Amino acid sequence: MTKSKNRPAAVVDVPTYGELEQYARAFADGHLNLLILCGDPGIGKSQCLRRALNAQACWIDGNASAFGIYLQAHRYRNQPMVLDDVDGLYRDRQGIRLLKTLCQTDPVKTVSWQTAATGGGIPMQFTTTSRVAIIANQWHTLSADVAALEDRGHCLQFAPSAAEVHRHAAQWFWDQPVFDFVAAHLHVIQRHSLRTYVLAWELKKAGMNWRQAVLSRCLKGTALEVAKLKTNPSFQSEEDRVRAFVAAGLGCRATYFNYAKKLQPHESLPEIKLMQTSPPQEVHADYLDLLVRRFGPLGNG
Repeated sequence: MTKSKNRPAAVVDVPTYGELEQYARAFADGHLNLLILCGDPGIGKSQCLRRALNAQACWIDGNASAFGIYLQAHRYRNQPMVLDDVDGLYRDRQGIRLLKTLCQTDPVKTVSWQTAATGGGIPMQFTTTSRVAIIANQWHTLSADVAALEDRGHCLQFAPSAAEVHRHAAQWFWDQPVFDFVAAHLHVIQRHSLRTYVLAWELKKAGMNWRQAVLSRCLKGTALEVAKLKTNPSFQSEEDRVRAFVAAGLGCRATYFNYAKKLQPHESLPEIKLMQTSPPQEVHADYLDLLVRRFGPLGNG
């Protein structure tokens, strides 16, 4: 794998859900003091940790300040802490200072906030045995302090292939036509997302062009236009599609067939029958937690 600017300097590549769940269980069982988990959005990083921890953790997500995390660390001291999607925290001087203290390798950590802003019964210093997991879409080693934080823990880059994401989706998704359509285009997906399945299903339920939506999430430019022509049922033959391609000013006949050849699968996955046959009562963009509540644990990847 090519080294990315959005990875810790020393990182373990994790390509499968099974391997990721091993790390998640090790953290939940108390074996790992600090886990830094990086990876693209929409591939189930947070969901994997949530299942392993089974709600037995202080979970902080979104835009959290360093002082806000200090307050939560005191409130939930001695419990595991998960900092999810707080990518900007380690860019803040106070944030990285707090994280370095909170993620010390000592079993008992002394955490302090030496300002008068605490008040309200919150001490300026306390001890805790909390273990910490940090989940981020992007990570940059901006300074020696960030490098020191990385050195305290296990840094993972979760980068499953499109086929691996697809196999994982088979454990909880419920619409076979949508699932099979995505399967037929896995070879052109650069960055797959579990959200693709649910977003396509929402459009299908609304009677809209869900196939085009799937293609738009994985293709751009001329390749996308050819793929849209290939999936348009109004054309009776390939020649009709070629004429439409040329008439739209997208290129010549040879250009069409060049892109069409690239869109052909290099290899086909074996047919996968979905485990679920009906959707939850409500589905939205934050569907992962909803699916866990609806269906329970979603398998072992």
